[in-house]
Amino acid sequence: MNRPPIPVRCLARPLAGGLVVPWVSLIHNGHAAFGSLDADRARRAFLHRLCQICGQPLQERLFVIVRPADLEQGCSPEPGLHPECQPYAAANCPMLNGTATHYRTRPVLASHPAGRPCTDPSCPCPARTPDDGHAARSGRPADRYEAWMIATRHYQLVPRPDAPGAPAGISLNVPVLRRRTLREATLPEDHATLLNLLRTALGLDGCVTFRGCHFDVSSGVTWRASA
Repeated sequence: MNRPPIPVRCLARPLAGGLVVPWVSLIHNGHAAFGSLDADRARRAFLHRLCQICGQPLQERLFVIVRPADLEQGCSPEPGLHPECQPYAAANCPMLNGTATHYRTRPVLASHPAGRPCTDPSCPCPARTPDDGHAARSGRPADRYEAWMIATRHYQLVPRPDAPGAPAGISLNVPVLRRRTLREATLPEDHATLLNLLRTALGLDGCVTFRGCHFDVSSGVTWRASA
């Protein structure tokens, strides 16, 4: 599959494996740890309204990445993205493009990019422990991910309950201009097995409607019929 072109805003960013290294990515011993945020840069991106990919100021509109758990918390825990940087990230991030079906069982922060434990005693990473979010997601099937476009004039930060001066994320309680589904959730193994049995038994590969609800036999997605 052909990768989308690198956005013009990102042309000055370093590459790793042919991919743009996001501005907020953790750099560990000279290696980009994709999937892990540099806490200081993430905080700066939140406070100064910077794009997490290119590091440049967000302009009239931006995208935020949203999971069901983020809706419950009322905020997106990652910095925003330019409208032109978001499709590039969505196409190349394994969690956003659906390549990764489960969350990591171990945090990248505590390991060498090659998967070996960090042996540098001066490196701060061994002392870092997984946050509550990682502990809750560890090894679980991937969630549904959406990208929401909002106006920068509605950009609001939600403070962390345990540290009011630190942002927990970007508020989702604002008008949404556009929603894009980036990937559907991965079904738990037992659900996927039952779904395959259902498809075989019914000889179906489409959509079933039952008591006002639509059920997509192919993906396992359920939604209520419109009134």
